[in-house]
Amino acid sequence: MGGVGEPGGEPGPRQGPAQLGAPLPTFRWEQIRSHNLPGDKWLVIERRVYDISRWAQRHPGGSRLIGHHGAEDATDAFHAFHQNLNFVRKFLQPLLIGELAPEEPSQDGLQNAQLVKDFRALRRAAEDMKLFEAKPAFFALLLGHILVMEVLAWLFIYLFGPGWVPSTLAALILAISQAQSWCLQHDLGHTSVFRKSWWNHMAQQFVMGQLKGFSAHWWNFRHFQHHAKPNIFHKDPDVTVAPIFLLGESSVEYGRKKRRYLPYNHQHLYFFLIGPPLLTLVNFEVENLAYMLVCMQWTDLLWAASFYSRFFLSYVPFYGLTGALLLFVAVRVLESHWFVWITQMNHIPKEIGHEKHRDWASSQLAATCNVEPSLFIDWFSGHLNFQIEHQCQHMLSPPPSLFPTMPRHNYHRVAPLVKALCAKHGLSYEVKPFLTALVDIIGSLKKSGDVWLDAYLHQ
Repeated sequence: MGGVGEPGGEPGPRQGPAQLGAPLPTFRWEQIRSHNLPGDKWLVIERRVYDISRWAQRHPGGSRLIGHHGAEDATDAFHAFHQNLNFVRKFLQPLLIGELAPEEPSQDGLQNAQLVKDFRALRRAAEDMKLFEAKPAFFALLLGHILVMEVLAWLFIYLFGPGWVPSTLAALILAISQAQSWCLQHDLGHTSVFRKSWWNHMAQQFVMGQLKGFSAHWWNFRHFQHHAKPNIFHKDPDVTVAPIFLLGESSVEYGRKKRRYLPYNHQHLYFFLIGPPLLTLVNFEVENLAYMLVCMQWTDLLWAASFYSRFFLSYVPFYGLTGALLLFVAVRVLESHWFVWITQMNHIPKEIGHEKHRDWASSQLAATCNVEPSLFIDWFSGHLNFQIEHQCQHMLSPPPSLFPTMPRHNYHRVAPLVKALCAKHGLSYEVKPFLTALVDIIGSLKKSGDVWLDAYLHQ
């Protein structure tokens, strides 16, 4: 174990907490890298080394989220995901085991120190421009139009009866309402709406539970992993989709290992059958319910039950139980199409692979692109067409702050600053037309399938 002045010492199997007031042992990155196992995990925050091996299971954000930063510098992620840093540091103190040796860089691996420095300067500029201040009227209007659509769909059936035309219109309106609810709960999950995080969490439970029938905690569990490690296999659940689909580097791996669970060279075709139609209807429903039961999220379960009770009590009198269930399935399938195309148009065509251990800024920018804005596209996509700015908002969030993430109505204002910074560092700031972005999903799936086939046949 490296002690004071002994950064080259061999690490032991487990470190005890550093004694208060005693000199801290020092470690080199080569020592820290070996502590990235399920029962043996260290990480670095602000040049201090912490042993989170046992505590990770008690991490409020889940052991998986914090574990993804094992043996890495997690300083920027620590700032991005915590609002009250002084409060959180109290929990870190008992886990402190040492610090980086003075000659060691603050970050390990492929890093761009100047880029990180410039992003932090941009964060301060965004704060000076008051870009972290939310407009209550904007989000009130979003919630209002969701509720209006819920009532309007029911009124169509009430006034015109459960025929094909009013039923189709009602299903479309409900699907739009569900899609916009995804966007609103996403804002709340990022604590972008209210000054106090507790208000955001309560409002998210209402929107996610009562308006959608899902668990807010389940969504945050998935989504925070995505933002921590975007497009990284086994760390970002949004791209860990093998063996159903192969993306990026997994295509080569499966081909070389002669794995053929499905005809991956045709995955761009069967994507239409099992991707957009079934994600929220099957995968999300099952995963969400399992999460609530296994993790004993009883409050979320009650909120979800209130959604199903309201939905079926509203429509069973018109359709009967079977008809109401068919209406629910139709809404979920339409909603699922929206969810898949909108959320994946920024990610699937980009770099997808294993951990590269790059700095926070580079890893976020390599994984996404933007879609050309317009009033309709901004609304339709929930401002996820500004995906670069959305990914960067974690880097830009000023800790500690009452506005931990930037409200989406300010993305267009920070976009020129982010674009200029990308140009300065030679980073790609890609902006696509909307239809091109959608077509690129299919093109990327076909390309990955062809790569798999080539490796499969010729390895």
